[in-house]
Amino acid sequence: MQVSTLCLTCNGITISDPDSGETLCSRCGTVLSDKDVETRAEWRSFGAETVGRIRVGSPSSAARHDMGLSTVIGRENTDAGGVPLSMTVRTAIVRWREWDRRSLTGSRNLYAAFAELDRLRPKLNLSSAMVEKTAYIYRKAQERQMARGRTIVSLLGACVYISCREHGGILSFRDIAECTGAKRAELTRMYRLLRNELDLKVPMVDPAMCISMIGNKMGLTEKTKREAMRMMREATMERDGKNPMGFAASMLYLASMRTGERITQRDLAEAAGVTEMTIRNRMKGLPPMMEKYRV
Repeated sequence: MQVSTLCLTCNGITISDPDSGETLCSRCGTVLSDKDVETRAEWRSFGAETVGRIRVGSPSSAARHDMGLSTVIGRENTDAGGVPLSMTVRTAIVRWREWDRRSLTGSRNLYAAFAELDRLRPKLNLSSAMVEKTAYIYRKAQERQMARGRTIVSLLGACVYISCREHGGILSFRDIAECTGAKRAELTRMYRLLRNELDLKVPMVDPAMCISMIGNKMGLTEKTKREAMRMMREATMERDGKNPMGFAASMLYLASMRTGERITQRDLAEAAGVTEMTIRNRMKGLPPMMEKYRV
């Protein structure tokens, strides 16, 4: 109930009931109006997956084949009150459902790709921004007819890799290949193709983040990881074209030798997703100023 103005009959205080839409006098009970305008927020739930009260439906998203803006015709043949529909209306609705199904034909590739993206999201721990960026890159690739003749998982995996790089992630091709089932060589080929055809400026991976990831995976102490960070800042070697995971693994190996935390190159290479030869080659390429760290 909300307090309003005075009653015109007895000068009593009028109150309004928003649930019934009536305005009545609190003294004499006279109903002054029964068609009040609803001014409160319309809180509704538009789906079973919605948590909490919202004013509108789900927001538009590039990670949905229809951008989240299309309607869905239900499978029930009853009206809102549960009364079965007449044969004429039911026939019309069946026809509408068929046309709605046919409308998905043009976006069947997007439908399958974004269904796969929903499956990869929890496995790769992708954020909402990464998912949206992945969908944006995939749509651009489809506009260039790059999806024709290529597998969805390889193209989508390359898009996921680029999106993670742009948002500061450190997912490797090996991690994506294990989740998608695509071959690592195919992912790298699609990555180069996307970067060249779409003229993408993919940022370099920060080796400091690789040190943290490898160290946490192996359970190394903070002392070893901080020592590796310090040694990495001293290294001025040219890293263009070098695997940042291999560079970070070599810094961790040298740091572990200095801190006394003995780890093998095999375990370190397995955690970093590189080979033992890569770690040894990165240590050989250290600048002269870091000769004191060389084992």
